[in-house]
Amino acid sequence: MGQDVRMTLDITVRGSAEQHHPAERAIVSLAAAVDGHDKQTVFTDAVAIQEPLSAQLKDLVGMNAVATWSSDQVRVFSHRPWEADGKRGVMVHVATVHVRAEFTDFERLSAFLDYWSGVDGVEIGGVAWDVSAKNRRLYEAEVRKSAVDDAVAKAQSYANAVRRGKVVAAQIADPGMLTGSAESLPLAFKAASFGHDPVGPELNLTPEEIIVRVEVDARFLAD
Repeated sequence: MGQDVRMTLDITVRGSAEQHHPAERAIVSLAAAVDGHDKQTVFTDAVAIQEPLSAQLKDLVGMNAVATWSSDQVRVFSHRPWEADGKRGVMVHVATVHVRAEFTDFERLSAFLDYWSGVDGVEIGGVAWDVSAKNRRLYEAEVRKSAVDDAVAKAQSYANAVRRGKVVAAQIADPGMLTGSAESLPLAFKAASFGHDPVGPELNLTPEEIIVRVEVDARFLAD
């Protein structure tokens, strides 16, 4: 009588997990652009915006409301715009400066944007919400483990359905890497940008929830 030998069962699954966290920091970008026909005047006007802006950010750092910030040097470029009749117009000079700041105090951020959005020549580029770099690494590790646990549970469920035993992990990889094709990134941080109408009476800043999501591919064997 022949012996009944069962082939080892190969099970491939994708595990996933995610966590939701309140925003812990806000990265705001601003740009100041002053234009005119006198080069020295536009430069002076841009400096008049940059100096108090930089001074305020320095004060906010001292209050622990801003973690880091940076500001470009004032840059001036010139161009002749095209007019309706197809001819080149008078030379226009434009002075620009870009500023980026990382806020941890959202109340002071609201007041900061409320003021600077009303200053002529200043545009608020947007606000990106995120968690701290330290907590990001912690959240990644936690969610990655949960994603692997999810993969194990899925594989065991398949094995149980066909009356097989306990599954044993053979391979674990980022999505797509089991077959050698990177079809997606394993980790996605979703931080929404905040837009506002600069002519509005006040800014209503609502920190976005940060979603930390991980997916993993895994191959298991079951007897």
